Amino acid sequence: MAEERFIALDAERLAGRRFPYQEDVSLVEDVDLLAATPGEDLNWLEDVTLLEEDGMPAVFDRYSNSFLKIYFAIPEGREDELARKVLVKHLQSGSSYGIRLKEQHAKFAQPELGPWVEESKTVGADWKAPVLEGWEPPEGH
Repeated sequence: MAEERFIALDAERLAGRRFPYQEDVSLVEDVDLLAATPGEDLNWLEDVTLLEEDGMPAVFDRYSNSFLKIYFAIPEGREDELARKVLVKHLQSGSSYGIRLKEQHAKFAQPELGPWVEESKTVGADWKAPVLEGWEPPEGH
């Protein structure tokens, strides 16, 4: 059997499932983008726009380097707003694959769910390089 190869990964493939907020606009309507944005600098959010992946509307999650497809109808004129709301909901829920990896791989103290969620637990404060069991460095190193 030939190995299946993917050129691009989407959030669904990384998680092994779809998320309800990808399919139901009512689950993101209450996302307050200003309240969810840390500080007063909205520059990062201004860069988030509605894109297309595999012929579907999508938003790019830079934390997992994947596209999050959007399956609900997007009213004209609300494209970027709804893409931003879906992304923020994804990040706040901890469903982003990149955020899920933080606990194990973060090398400095940071909020697990990022600055988008108040009182998010801190991860990375006690990071130690992983050690491969049974491995010894070569002599002379």
